[in-house]
Amino acid sequence: MGGMQSLLDHPPRFLFFTGKGGVGKTSLACATALKLADAGRRVLLVSTDPASNLDEMLGLALSDHPRDVPGAPGLQAMNIDPDAAAEAYRGRVLAQLPSQASDTERQTVREQLSGACTTEIAAFDEFVGLLADPATGHEHVVFDTAPTGHTLRLLSLPKAWTGFLEGNDRGASCLGPHSGLKMQEARFRAGLQALSDPAQTAIVLVTRADRAALREAARTHEELRHLGLHQQRLVVNAVFTASVPDDPLAQALERAGREALDTMPPSLKALPTDQVPLRANDMVGLDALRALLDPAPPSSPTAIVAPGMPPDVQPLAALVDALAQQDRGLIMVMGKGGVGKTTIAAALAVALAQRGKTVHLSTTDPAAHLASTVEGQVPGLEVGRIDPAVETQRYIDKVMASKGKDLDEAGRALLLEDLRSPCTEEVAVFHAFSRTVNEARSAFVVLDTAPTGHTLLLMDATGAYHRQMARAFEGATRMVTPLMRLQDPDYTRIVLVTLPEVTPVSEAAALQEDLRRARIEPYAWVVNRSLLASGSREPVLAARMAGEARQFERVTGGLAQRVYGVPWCVQAPVGVDALAALSA
Repeated sequence: MGGMQSLLDHPPRFLFFTGKGGVGKTSLACATALKLADAGRRVLLVSTDPASNLDEMLGLALSDHPRDVPGAPGLQAMNIDPDAAAEAYRGRVLAQLPSQASDTERQTVREQLSGACTTEIAAFDEFVGLLADPATGHEHVVFDTAPTGHTLRLLSLPKAWTGFLEGNDRGASCLGPHSGLKMQEARFRAGLQALSDPAQTAIVLVTRADRAALREAARTHEELRHLGLHQQRLVVNAVFTASVPDDPLAQALERAGREALDTMPPSLKALPTDQVPLRANDMVGLDALRALLDPAPPSSPTAIVAPGMPPDVQPLAALVDALAQQDRGLIMVMGKGGVGKTTIAAALAVALAQRGKTVHLSTTDPAAHLASTVEGQVPGLEVGRIDPAVETQRYIDKVMASKGKDLDEAGRALLLEDLRSPCTEEVAVFHAFSRTVNEARSAFVVLDTAPTGHTLLLMDATGAYHRQMARAFEGATRMVTPLMRLQDPDYTRIVLVTLPEVTPVSEAAALQEDLRRARIEPYAWVVNRSLLASGSREPVLAARMAGEARQFERVTGGLAQRVYGVPWCVQAPVGVDALAALSA
């Protein structure tokens, strides 16, 4: 079971690490790539996650070209930057246009290729290039993939595109001239073939000994199997074993992990499985990463941290008090996958409803489980979600009703075909997002948003809409766009959620900078799942608490205007009572 040895002994050429945000995909991908390089192999480590923290772990500024990792001969690393990939892709499509195409036609094509959909296709195209081109000179390519929902959409694209291309030979779609996709078709097919071949590819599902993470892993397992990717294995990361018999937190932690593993879904139990123990320190730097897959070292005594949150960190109840001074407004809960956004969003919504406010709790995250988190009724609280599939169908029906009514049978069929393109989903979700933003004029809307990259694509769509409206209503003063609402601190409060660890704090800081570029200022930071109040004497946990204290200093020392802390819970807070207890 230990240390992924069987995989390291007989690794295929391509290794994919996937799983819910925050389970340790990047750490394990890095540690595996290092082990293979240390064994004398030539290895390329690639991140396709727009919110990746590979740079910080390796202590190296990465780009979209492989770079040598100092201190690790044989290892190169790169980040597929979706925006740079999209620009290169646009260049390739424009180069396919006939030489007599006018500047206006070229500009039109460039406009058509400016959506998030193009960005996703372009990133996937880079990714397929690495799969379909065996001549990169690397014996192994290790992919640290983006969070689950996004990755699955990427992995399903070759099938979607090959079907879309075969059945549609008109001159243009929402992605600009079809030649742009036609020229990729053979590559996409080769990429999918490599992905589905057990001799070439292994998919490593990373999870934790936690019920929600295991449920997510089981769903990913089924969806990948459905896409024809059967060569999967499971790695349970950060498995905790107590060494101090009379430490209640340590005992409870070990028991909760054991129970989660004992009751894991049967489909996961059937997979080859490895366990990696919880480490005392953050996974930053080559030494920590190399040690991750080694047998656990004997624990050394650690100075005990005085229990309690730092004095300038307030409890979650204080945040609820501040928000409850108004009767309406948009509260956007943001952060990278795995930090507990859904839990914090649900806890804020429940607490506001219990104070007599009207609250609508919603999510734009395809992988969120709001209803199962709340599990109960609270007067004044309505729980919903922006479901991409439902919104897309609603949008298609609307367009067919308005634009299709004057067309003949063949015309309607063509219009429907064009609406089946993946870009339609982006537009549909944006419309739903804008509707939700507007609801905050008369009630509280708490929006649990999807992980960083996806959220910023939504923001970007908001920005494009803003510019379009500004052009259309030049000189008009009463125009209010969704972006203006998000920029208005009286209307919108952004709550950034993070964990008291090096990488999540760095990621939250990067997200804050992205928001500031859109002239949106976060209202508060919530540091979730802190052990500092526990006073545990368990050596691994005491070492982690010392690390947490350093991260709180970073956050309170200039990153955040207001900081709120949430203590670590043995059982994930599920249900109205448990959520209410977080802000009691």
